[in-house]
Amino acid sequence: MKSDFVLVIPASLDGRRADAAVLELCPSSSRRAVAHAFAQGWIAGPKGRTVRAGEEIRVGRLHAAEDLRVIPEPDAPLRVVHEDARIVGLDKPAGQACHPLDFDERGTLAAALVARYPETAAVGDDPLIPGLLHRIDGGTSGLVLAARDPEAYAAVRAQFEARTVGKEYRALVEGRIDRPGAVSGYLAHSYRGGTMRMVPASPGHHGARALRAETFFRPIGGQGGRTLLAVSIRTGVTHQIRCQLASIGHPVAGDILYGAPPCDFLPPGTHALHSFSATFVHPGTGRRITVSAPIPGNWPTA
Repeated sequence: MKSDFVLVIPASLDGRRADAAVLELCPSSSRRAVAHAFAQGWIAGPKGRTVRAGEEIRVGRLHAAEDLRVIPEPDAPLRVVHEDARIVGLDKPAGQACHPLDFDERGTLAAALVARYPETAAVGDDPLIPGLLHRIDGGTSGLVLAARDPEAYAAVRAQFEARTVGKEYRALVEGRIDRPGAVSGYLAHSYRGGTMRMVPASPGHHGARALRAETFFRPIGGQGGRTLLAVSIRTGVTHQIRCQLASIGHPVAGDILYGAPPCDFLPPGTHALHSFSATFVHPGTGRRITVSAPIPGNWPTA
């Protein structure tokens, strides 16, 4: 990372965008790092503004491309539910992000993972998502799988992309459900007040990209006007389970974004959706295995 320096715009960059000019003059950085510097105010002004020859741009801080990595946090707790030479299964608590979105974010599952399993830092397609084979929402708890070597990562990721990984969740929803069911249809992004949510849609919904999603559920318990569901999905659309269960009048408990009231047994900003298990072909043995994480003990499910 470089700090407190001045860039002078040469004639060759006259009329360029400010962010493009900074990147051209700082080739050891990256588009992501330059965008981050503008967002943090380390470089003044809009990143899309036009710069002129001879103009001086003062840079307070600018990360190099090699800085784009997860910082290990050895003291961070990590709940391991499966471990072998190739694969690790982690039980992520609700409220924790799977990985950082930017350079300075701390407290993520990935930070604890690379501290305990340093080999995962070099695994995967994005240095901010080291070893993680899939992700779940910050407000969702439960199983996240990670690979300890590139070959294992490629083998299991291929199964996720082919939709041959069996994924099961537990969802505590509002209202009573007495029989198994399914919800299928298209979902599309919608932004309200700067918050992203998914909404039922049709292909080409308002010009947006709509994705087909299928959610299957069966009741397995519950109490106090709520039902505990075993949920399985064949697709992996963002907020799929939350949106589709809410669309039939049974939002996940605590999921304020999709119409549920707050819950006193859940931490703020979380909801009663849990990644319970994943079934896949192990890249070492070639056998199909299931890894699971128990539902949180504070859920009222008796």
